[in-house]
Amino acid sequence: MVVFENKAILKLLLVCLFVQFSFSAANFFRPFNVTYDHRALIIDGKRRMLISGGIHYPRATPQMWPDLIAKSKEGGADVIESYTFWNGHEPVRGQYNFEGRFDLVKFVKLVGDNGLYFLLRIGPYVCAEWNFGGFPVWLRDIPGIEFRTDNEPFKREMQRFVTKIVDLMREEKLFSWQGGPIILLQIENEYGNMEGSYGQKGKEYVKWAANMALGLGAGVPWVMCKQTDALGDIIDTCNNYYCDGYKPNSPSKPTIWTENWDGWYTSWGGRLPHRPVEDLAFAVARFFQRGGSLMNYYMYFGGTNFGRTSGGPFYITSYDYDAPIDEYGLRSEPKWGHLKDLHAAIKLCERALVAADSPQYMKLGPRQEAHIYWENTQSTVLNTTLSESQSACSAFLANIDEHNTVTVTFRGKSYSLPPWSVSILPDCSNVAFNTAKVGAQTSVKLVENAQSPKISAPELVMTKNEVSSISESWMSVKEPIGIWSESNFTVQGLLEHLKVTKDESDYLWHMTRIYVSDDDVAFWEENKVSPTLVIDSMRDVLRIFFNGELMGSVSGHWVKVVQPVQFQQGYSDLMLLSQTVGLQDATKAYFKSGVQIDVVVNLQLLIWVDDRFFQVLDAT
Repeated sequence: MVVFENKAILKLLLVCLFVQFSFSAANFFRPFNVTYDHRALIIDGKRRMLISGGIHYPRATPQMWPDLIAKSKEGGADVIESYTFWNGHEPVRGQYNFEGRFDLVKFVKLVGDNGLYFLLRIGPYVCAEWNFGGFPVWLRDIPGIEFRTDNEPFKREMQRFVTKIVDLMREEKLFSWQGGPIILLQIENEYGNMEGSYGQKGKEYVKWAANMALGLGAGVPWVMCKQTDALGDIIDTCNNYYCDGYKPNSPSKPTIWTENWDGWYTSWGGRLPHRPVEDLAFAVARFFQRGGSLMNYYMYFGGTNFGRTSGGPFYITSYDYDAPIDEYGLRSEPKWGHLKDLHAAIKLCERALVAADSPQYMKLGPRQEAHIYWENTQSTVLNTTLSESQSACSAFLANIDEHNTVTVTFRGKSYSLPPWSVSILPDCSNVAFNTAKVGAQTSVKLVENAQSPKISAPELVMTKNEVSSISESWMSVKEPIGIWSESNFTVQGLLEHLKVTKDESDYLWHMTRIYVSDDDVAFWEENKVSPTLVIDSMRDVLRIFFNGELMGSVSGHWVKVVQPVQFQQGYSDLMLLSQTVGLQDATKAYFKSGVQIDVVVNLQLLIWVDDRFFQVLDAT
């Protein structure tokens, strides 16, 4: 036992220990720089081959985050990727939210705690099948604004939010050079898909966004996905199902795959998309085989569109995405396990992959080929066996024939390659992994509730007691047509759904009272005509009520509506219920107004609608 008689020494020691603990708690890594060359990201002076997994922090609860990150690391991820979500972080202009599911700082720190890096895609437009593409609806009310183009009001708001995020990450010491996990940032998102529709203003906007981002002094590289005209200091990256043939717009930039679509989102009434893990593994192996350096799964965990965050139109609340970790945080086998084995095989090749500036290519057959990576790039001896004292060698043997198994000869040995597969040889001799041969077992997931021990999903369906206990929690409410409340008002003129609801509700009633005279009825009978409600274009959902009865419901994207209406003499109430099913998250058109919807009743009553919604011109 050590006894300190000098209280000053003891106090100094405690201060030193506190300072040391504070430093270690605030720094997840020893501070390191991130740069890049034509081959890869250079982390702390060393090239790296990196596997990234997409997890959107608001699509899970904070209680789920530690387990999701741990499962990602166990599955072989080096990096976690996420967008930021502007409308979640700034629901009201100038009022920020970084709590609960939107506690970005906590999420990034948890990633760092697990020894993983972070790719933060700020955007701030994200698409992501997220409501309004991540934009806050209040942006639309700013005078003179036009989204995602060379428009001063929009650029001013965008820069303010991006600066807010970068400053917050810097204040929390989350960049790599501060000992944090963030190694990459993204500005904008797939803008190349629509840049041409803006003409010269689109080109100017891309330059502005890039220079604005670089000027924030974040200290880590920036990327732009699907942006072939990205400026010299911005890395342009690939989003697709296959990116093995992608090359950046400069020979000085590495090949990065920001979105490897391992599944797809689901729409209401649509099929559940599924991408076989054999094809997914093939795409990943081919990417690294042909010179790729960082690949990100979109998504590794998909999650849930809580509340009203689902974009649209008509995207379901689940964002499972057929991901390796399913919506509930469970491993989705065999996808998770097969990819884990793939990642392990790629890591065995990393020494050779990072050492070679480019692979050596060998034709093995009509649709078969090999790419060989040598630690000693001067070596050309392909037909000898390496000894332990020689340089590391790794090879990828690909069969891009979709139907036939082929036997090839490589360095004096025969290899059987299944159709549409890649064999990975970490030592240029022995096959550690083949993308078409799934060793992971398909598992039956377990469901657990508070009233019973873990039972399988089929058992849960077949268990009468469990089903009845769940069904008892459901209830139905019958609401009156045309709900009146303190927020009702009467107006003459044009109104728009979003301008009224501010995206706080998916529903808006429009009501008007129509007087039909005896002369009107006589005119219709004499001319053998009847009044018709005509709506030239509507979306997402419109329900038409006449005198308290539902006359028709229409849903779709820019659909024309023709609804006959049977008027009687006297007063009649016409009510339209407009309904949004997730605000549009992509395309240029959804930012524009001016689409008119005409409702013609007896050729006299006009109901005009601006953009995608409905409003009454002369309500009484």
